[in-house]
Amino acid sequence: MTSKSARRGREARRSNRLEVKIEMLPTLKRGIPLTEPMSEGQIRQIDNASLSILEEVGVEFHDAIALEHWKKVGATVKGERVYLDRNLIKELISTIPETFTMHARNPVNTVEIGGKHSIFVPMTGAPFVCDLENKRRWPTIKDLNDFHKLAHMMPALHSSAHHIVEPMDLPISHRHLHITYSSMKHSDKTFMGMTSSGKNAEDVMDMCKILYGKEYLESHPVVTGNINGNSPLVWDETMLSALRVFSAHNQPVLCSPFVLGGANTPASVAPTVAQLNAEALSALAYTQVIRKGAPAIYGHYLATVSMQSGSPMAGTPEISLMNFMIGQMARYYKIPWRTSNTLGGSKLFDAQSGYESATTLMSVLMAGANYIWHSAGWNEAGMHCSMAKFVVDSEQCEMGYRMAEGIRWDDFDEAMEAVRDVGPAGHYLGHEHTMANFERAFFMPKLFDNNSIEQWEADGSKDTIQRGLEYARKTLNDYQEPKLDEAINDELLDYIGRREATIPAMDALNQEY
Repeated sequence: MTSKSARRGREARRSNRLEVKIEMLPTLKRGIPLTEPMSEGQIRQIDNASLSILEEVGVEFHDAIALEHWKKVGATVKGERVYLDRNLIKELISTIPETFTMHARNPVNTVEIGGKHSIFVPMTGAPFVCDLENKRRWPTIKDLNDFHKLAHMMPALHSSAHHIVEPMDLPISHRHLHITYSSMKHSDKTFMGMTSSGKNAEDVMDMCKILYGKEYLESHPVVTGNINGNSPLVWDETMLSALRVFSAHNQPVLCSPFVLGGANTPASVAPTVAQLNAEALSALAYTQVIRKGAPAIYGHYLATVSMQSGSPMAGTPEISLMNFMIGQMARYYKIPWRTSNTLGGSKLFDAQSGYESATTLMSVLMAGANYIWHSAGWNEAGMHCSMAKFVVDSEQCEMGYRMAEGIRWDDFDEAMEAVRDVGPAGHYLGHEHTMANFERAFFMPKLFDNNSIEQWEADGSKDTIQRGLEYARKTLNDYQEPKLDEAINDELLDYIGRREATIPAMDALNQEY
């Protein structure tokens, strides 16, 4: 082959690679009935129990600023404990929008949250990665970049989230800057912002102002932040300071009690939901003390605890029941709600992991969750994010998306004509209706094998992990960066440089502690 022919071949391969384009699915609009196990009377029972907790037991706010805020709006404050009148709570949460729009850098990827609308968001917070060689290790910023690229390329994922894995090669005090930049640079979908302190949240807001424009944030939600509570009945200064920053900027926060059922809640489903509901309501109300009308999301993280070992469990029946109940409570208050998805407790991407994840996915869809977080990669109770599981989970979300859309009726008459055409003992494979509809008729998974055993063996006898890793590698190879405006990119990098110069570099991998 001549050098000229070889060059044309390389250019053709490069051209083919550049043509790879994967479009994000639009916001899921659910078309299936919800699972609602509580009667109206039981919903009111949970509501009354939660409000009684707020009035009679109180919630601790370990934050002097929040305590002063509560005093100003008429709450009873004794030390760090705040007693909240039910009428005050109801008045405050009534100003939370029932639905809102999350604006993406690429307007095509803008999504709706609330009501019948749902989005899938990848997992975050893993201190370990199970990498492209299926090896468990500490992650780096490159691993995080790769996960953001994968999130960008997965059709059913509507967000790049934030620290899918912790970049252990960066100083802790600087990580939030690089995590936010990676979310912005490697995907033009919606993303999350770090809430690891009030100041870090301010950095996120500053970077969002560079990306979108300062005035834009005042009227356009562009980034979500998660605020974890300390069950039972405590909100700490770190989370509350970040909440204030997000809410003051009109950006939605997920008010998320961290439930380990039986350990930090009663060892019973309904009382656990009553406590969780009280905790969520207290934080949701506080967002409106900061800024009336600011979007907020009723959140939680649900796990049950083994009564034998004390370890958290995923995919248990009680978690599904609690999701059904929490969905009912959020709709009762007319507030969008968040849940967790595809959670696995297994140390491997194995049958246990798959069963737990599938159980959770099905229950959160039938519960009607709006912000479906941890939708890809979660394993080992969140201790690691698996590259293989990330892409398989994402495809499972595609399948769940298709189911939750509901039944399609638009081709019913044409299909009935096909029945008449084919008649008894015929087949539909070559019929005009089949040819027009075969691509959308039935979901065809890429990462599951449905061939004969002979064909499976001929193809290398690959298991789900192998197929997932191969698909992750191919997807990363096909990835095309949605380029930031050059001036915006330079301004973001300049901001990171200036902030790093003023923030002391606290411990990083391979540094002295």
